[in-house]
Amino acid sequence: MATRVAAAAGLAVITSYLIAARLRKNSKAVKLTTAFQGKIRLPTSVTPSRYDLELTPKLDICKFDGKMTVSLRIVEDTKYIVLNAADLTITDKSVWLRSNTSRQMFWPKSVELHPEDEILVLAFEENLSLGEAVLSMEFQGTLNDQMRGFYRSSYKINGETRNMAVTQFEPADARRCFPCWDEPSFKATFKMTLHVPVDRVALSNMPIAEETRSSPKMKTIKFEESPRMSTYLVAIVVGELEYIEGHTPDGRSVRVYTEVGKTHQGKFALDVALRTLPFYAKYFGTEYPLPKLDMVAIPDFAAGAMENYGLVTYREAALLFDEKVSAAANKQRVAVVVAHELAHQWFGNLVTMEWWTHLWLNEGFATWIWTQFVEQTVDAFRLDGLVESHPIEVEVGHVREIDEIFDAISYKKGAAIIRMLQTYLGADTFQRGLVSYIKRYEYKNARTEDLWSVLSEESGAPVKELMDSWTKQQGYPVVSVQLKSEALVIEQSQYLFSGHGGDGEWVVPVTYCVGAYKNKMSELVRLKTSVLSTHKLIHDKQANSDSDMTSQDSSPDLSKDWIKLNVGQTGFYRVKYDDELALRLRSAISAGSLEATDRFGVLDDTYALCIARKQPLSVLLSLMEVYRSETDYTVLMCMTNVSYRILKVVGDAIPSAAKDLKHFVSNLLLPSAERLGWEARPDEGHLDSMLRGELLSALVFFGHEDTINEAKRRFEAFLKDRESPLLPADTRKVAYTAVMQSVKSSDKTGYESLLKIYRETDVSQERTRVLSTLGASCDPAIVSEALDFLLSPEVRNQDAIWVLAGISGEGRDAAWSWLKENWKTVWNRFGESVLITRFISSIVSLFSSDDKADEIKDFFNANSAPGIDRTVGQSIERVRITSEWVKYVQKEEGIVEKIKQLGG
Repeated sequence: MATRVAAAAGLAVITSYLIAARLRKNSKAVKLTTAFQGKIRLPTSVTPSRYDLELTPKLDICKFDGKMTVSLRIVEDTKYIVLNAADLTITDKSVWLRSNTSRQMFWPKSVELHPEDEILVLAFEENLSLGEAVLSMEFQGTLNDQMRGFYRSSYKINGETRNMAVTQFEPADARRCFPCWDEPSFKATFKMTLHVPVDRVALSNMPIAEETRSSPKMKTIKFEESPRMSTYLVAIVVGELEYIEGHTPDGRSVRVYTEVGKTHQGKFALDVALRTLPFYAKYFGTEYPLPKLDMVAIPDFAAGAMENYGLVTYREAALLFDEKVSAAANKQRVAVVVAHELAHQWFGNLVTMEWWTHLWLNEGFATWIWTQFVEQTVDAFRLDGLVESHPIEVEVGHVREIDEIFDAISYKKGAAIIRMLQTYLGADTFQRGLVSYIKRYEYKNARTEDLWSVLSEESGAPVKELMDSWTKQQGYPVVSVQLKSEALVIEQSQYLFSGHGGDGEWVVPVTYCVGAYKNKMSELVRLKTSVLSTHKLIHDKQANSDSDMTSQDSSPDLSKDWIKLNVGQTGFYRVKYDDELALRLRSAISAGSLEATDRFGVLDDTYALCIARKQPLSVLLSLMEVYRSETDYTVLMCMTNVSYRILKVVGDAIPSAAKDLKHFVSNLLLPSAERLGWEARPDEGHLDSMLRGELLSALVFFGHEDTINEAKRRFEAFLKDRESPLLPADTRKVAYTAVMQSVKSSDKTGYESLLKIYRETDVSQERTRVLSTLGASCDPAIVSEALDFLLSPEVRNQDAIWVLAGISGEGRDAAWSWLKENWKTVWNRFGESVLITRFISSIVSLFSSDDKADEIKDFFNANSAPGIDRTVGQSIERVRITSEWVKYVQKEEGIVEKIKQLGG
């Protein structure tokens, strides 16, 4: 998880004020002690070691009662106990403390809740006895509808809507379920007891220890005590569920829980988990720590999934796979998300970051496991090329800001620099270091520096020196390379999409090869300008050739061979080649000399340089021509994504050239699309299954008439027969998009047909597929209607953002007007979840003019809200970057003629 950081900012003491606090019987309201206000972190004078929790969720009225007894250690003289609590009512007279040392009982003189700081302050008459103690209290709360804390999710049984109780505590919402020390460093054990209706399944992190019938309609379930863990990993699910089960080779139970009637959709995820757990146990050198693993599909879930220890929760689309309705891309997503969450059982759960500053240690490592990796780095590059980006290790001044940094920096840049470090150290050395790190810090908390220290001990390499330059400053370098007198001269500078210079400077593990992959070298570059040591590579090859007269290998020749930096795209940096070296790489791509990852890198780096106006658009278009015979999934996905963005810029800069550009791109993609066709082959691979839908969707987007007409024909067949083989899941979105692009206010037949499909299905992936195309119409009125639909009761809050994904450039003005008009409604519904940022970024980033950027800035200045500042700033910056590129393209000499020539 999906995935919130803070570090020590100065402690600001807020002006004291009077609040209504519940006090012990006959007490009066008192002034809140201001010493604990406005602080980022809790005091450490009192720490928990074990929680005994007893919860009674009342599913019919969406309330819950709770009772808690916490074993404490009082390590400093204090009259106060300060812990987190939010949206709870404390039964004041139930609060007491007993010292295990003196056996003395203490009752607080005041029980004060501070909503803004989300803390509960218990004040006592005298200093508490040092040593072990027990704190007890009772409390009540609401099963909210915000998909955080202890919340309600709805499902249907025989047409009747019912509630289940679910928890989502990361990053800081356990405090909404029970008072606690809600910070990662306050690890403790947990003993959970639940009182639930007899016909409901109740799950928590650990297996059931005892189950008894407490009344004809209620049962009490006691769970085994957990190992030490942080509060954000505690989990509870109560509902009507069924499961399928398997066992790992060492006998651990693995289950997938679903709504009644959907267990068959959990088979693939179960298989992935049963394969993944033993793999991680072997790789990390530590067995999975718990006796069971449950994975649960939740109907309402804000993130993709949450790695709760032993009870991983998912939105349905991230866990369930239906062979008849789900596409190959859905299958891949299930595999990736399950593998990601299970990696967290070691990185995050067993070893936990000390504070949210080190969030990337969790998310970066969990993301790094994905092998189809190079495609994933694009999102990290895209965010980290902004001035409004942030370092991997970032400071956050308020708990609400943590949500904003569960982003591509923590996940994908974190994963990218881990991959870079693994390549630099060597896979075996890196793995041995991870094994040592986990064993040293298991059941404890760790900082980024702790990992560097262990890896340095294992490798003898300057890991901290290297990695500090990547985690403590934002951004990344572009490495410019020139060939001068048979020497490779490189210069690093900070890459920014704005084209402006930055102050960053990195320790860069540069890899390069000359003429062939066997001629590979690597160097650690520390200076702004360096000369690469090609002399050793050339002379070693010559010596080998001289000693073996029969060798057919020729020595690398800098004067004519292609030269590729960042071999395999393992480094997190861009490369800019001089004109001669760039020409050689084009020839190498045409000749099939470069591997897919490097073909991807050359194209993506050239695109990035064009955005920053370091190269003209004509250079990028000429490069794209040499990819006409491309068949690799990752490279073709890069091609289509680059093409989408170029069309957006050209459409705004030179509208008259858009048609020719569409024709050019269609001709580039057609050979691969025709090779794959519309029908799947029995023996085709998974990537071909995914690629078919992506290429056909691109051809629809770029206006390829034959593809559009065929998509509509197949859609009509599907409307008549939902089992029609003409429109399987992998190509269904192609048809939906083609239909919606032609929908107008005067003829809404296609729109209404898609709504009918949406209402008929109960498969989450089909529903989101429909939602993601509803905004694709060019008619502003239809776009507004689709956006209104996302606010209707028919769309779960978690799925509303899918409508935003389909909005085209033609619909952007309607979408922005809609967001302004409905901002209060959107904020009230989504402001408490991470989803609010998607409304901003998805709509704002569609624009490309300075005037619109100013308008957007003025709107959010007048409608500011906590937790969105970073997203607003990044989105406005993207608009201004696109605006500059539009103006640059308008002035580029010969670009109209170039596009006309390519599209002819």
